Amino acid sequence: MNNPTIGFWGVMRSLDMALCELCNRANRRRELGRFFALISRLGDGVFWYSLMALLPLLYGWQALWHSIQMGLTGGLCLVVYKQLKARTSRPRPYLSSEAIFRTVPPLDKYSFPSGHTLHAVAFTLLLFAWYPLLAWWVLPFTLLVALSRLVLGLHYPSDVLAGALLGAVIAWLSLTLVLIMG
Repeated sequence: MNNPTIGFWGVMRSLDMALCELCNRANRRRELGRFFALISRLGDGVFWYSLMALLPLLYGWQALWHSIQMGLTGGLCLVVYKQLKARTSRPRPYLSSEAIFRTVPPLDKYSFPSGHTLHAVAFTLLLFAWYPLLAWWVLPFTLLVALSRLVLGLHYPSDVLAGALLGAVIAWLSLTLVLIMG
C-alpha cells in the first residue's frame, strides 16, 4: 500500500506517459511527423516574431506598442520557463520510454514546462485582448504548437498543460500591468 508508484501521483505519472505515447504514434506517420515538425519550428519563434513585425503594418503605429508588449511578455516567459526547467530537471519523454519516437532535436535538455506552449498561449491571449478577430486565426496555430510537443515526443501532457497555464498567467499579468500603468 505504501508503494510510491501506486496511488494518485503514480497513476498521474502513468497516465501522463500513456497519453504521451498515444499522441506520439502520429509521429510514426511520415507526413504527420513532418507537419508537426514544421509547426514546432514555426513555434520556436519564427511565427511570433514575424507577427510582431507585421502588427504595425497591419494596424498602424498603436500596434507597435502591442508588439513591444508581446516582446517583453515573451522575455518574461523565457525567464520563467528557463528557471523552472533548471529547477525541475525533468527528462524528456523520449529519454524515459523506448516507445517514444523522436524526429526533431529538442531546443534544450529538460521537459518541464513546455516553453513553446507557454509562449504560444501568452501571445494568443494578448492578441485576443487587442485584436480578437486576428486571434481566432492564431488560436488553431497555438493548439497545433501544443499538440506538436506531444506528437514529437518532446513533452508530456503535463508539461504542455503547465506551459499553457503559465502562459495564461503571464499574459494576464502583462495585460493587468498595462491597465494599471494606463
